[in-house]
This record gives sequence, structure tokens and C-alpha cells, in this order.
Amino acid sequence: MTESSEQMGVFDVIYNCRAMRRLDTREVPEELLRKLVDAGNQAPTGSNQQGVRWIIVRDAAVKRELADCNRRGVEAYIGPRLENLEELPHQSPAKRRRMLDAVLWQMEHMHELPALIVACHDFGEPPTPEQHAAGNVAVWPAVQNVLLAARALGLGAAPTTLGLIDRGAAAAALRLPETMAPYCLIPVGYPLGRFGPVTRKPLDEVLRFDRWSD
Repeated sequence: MTESSEQMGVFDVIYNCRAMRRLDTREVPEELLRKLVDAGNQAPTGSNQQGVRWIIVRDAAVKRELADCNRRGVEAYIGPRLENLEELPHQSPAKRRRMLDAVLWQMEHMHELPALIVACHDFGEPPTPEQHAAGNVAVWPAVQNVLLAARALGLGAAPTTLGLIDRGAAAAALRLPETMAPYCLIPVGYPLGRFGPVTRKPLDEVLRFDRWSD
């Protein structure tokens, strides 16, 4: 580990939690993987239902199946964007290209990465579309806890839903019961790049008090 949770304060972690997609193939100790999921497990859930479930995928065959799902999702999402990168007010075409290049690198190497953490939700019954949508309120705070814990431990991580667009294929790869749904795929490993501050819009651009407009 390059840094420990004792060395980094919570605000240091939050402001320096970049998405890290290029990861080393060396093994991450099980103790650290369990620590990440335990951090996710501390997140709040509606009515304290605690329906979030986790799968840490290290098996090569299962990683390959999820990597294939991710490839299909990435190609469908990124393909139309590669030839005509739009410029955003807060992100130039060059920066967007670097981000997409990292996504493509991850697509090519996902099956080689040491661990894929999949955040799921167990509804106790086959979920309706409304139940599936409601599950987001429990899953995503838990995912953010995992990302912050990874940063504090010097591990790289980046959440993606592209590998789960075909939920049926992902559920089959993970052997999920019909009561469970996958929400987020988080590749985890030691980063090949360097950590740094995140770039976000200025607070005054995204914040209002009481009402958005007069």
C-alpha cells in the first residue's frame, strides 16, 4: 500500500478519488478485498433492509465472461463517440479522448485484472422494474464507500455499468438467483498511474439555496 487510511483524512480521500482504470495484474490480498466490501456494507439502506450483496470475482473463467459482457457494452456505448468527440464546458475533447482510451484499455484487459467486485441487490423475490429502480438508493452509497476505501488503501478502482447492460448475461455468469440483480461492476487493483485530484465543476455552478431560480 502506498498510503493508509490512517494517513489520509476523509476529505483528502474524497477530493483525490480519481477513477483508476489502468490496473496492475498483481494479486490484491483477500484481506484488503474483504475490507473494501466491509466498508461498502456500512452504507445506509432504506428502512435498514440491507439488501445489498457482493461478489468478488477472481476466477479466470468468470472474469472472462464478465469481460465479454463489458466488451459488448463498451463497444455499443463508445463506438459512435470515437469519431466525433463532443466538447463539454468542463472537459476538452483531448481529456475526453484520454478518458475513453482508459475505458478501452480496461475493456481489453479486464479479464487480466486481479479482482472484479460486483454490487448486487437481493429483493427476496423477482424484482419488478419499480423495485429494481428503488434498489439504486441502497446500492450506490455502498459503491461509493468501496471507492473511497479503495483510495484510502492505495488501490485503484472505477465503477462501471457497461458490463451489466445485459443483466441476464451478467446474472448467468454470476449464477445469481432470480431474486438478485447486478448493479455495478468495480474492477480493483494496484494502479498503474498516479493518483491526483478530481476535476469538478465549481461549487457555485451546481449549488443554490432554497430555490433553483427566483
